[in-house]
Amino acid sequence: MSDKIIVYTDGACSGNPGPGGWAWAVDKEVYGSGCENPSTNQRMEVLAAHMAVREFADATDAIEIVSDSTYVVKCFTDSWHVGWTKRNWKNSAGKPVANQDLWKPFIEDVLTHGNVKFTWVKGHSGHVMNDFVDILAVNACSTNC
Repeated sequence: MSDKIIVYTDGACSGNPGPGGWAWAVDKEVYGSGCENPSTNQRMEVLAAHMAVREFADATDAIEIVSDSTYVVKCFTDSWHVGWTKRNWKNSAGKPVANQDLWKPFIEDVLTHGNVKFTWVKGHSGHVMNDFVDILAVNACSTNC
């Protein structure tokens, strides 16, 4: 049985749109963060999870992304990405999928790795690692991006 890398992710935005920050962490010593300005909270949630997958892309271990974003988690657990590609990147309402510039490479990286699981955690609920990545993301959107 192979090991699993559990990575916690979060995104934040000061204003929506406004300066945005993203973060991922395995623990309080192994983490990454960055920013985008202007951005939105949803973009930062997607980017956080994508950067986590990219960080461990060469790992043979399974990756579990733990996120408080249903937008990120349901894309994979509910196979939204399958419908998006079948409908030529239109959502179920027939409108263009938002943030395609982030989703397309993210989905490709997840499918290429082949062993990525997504788990939802309630945000701002006292979960130690979710709170930690929230602080990192908020701090990242406060930096001069």
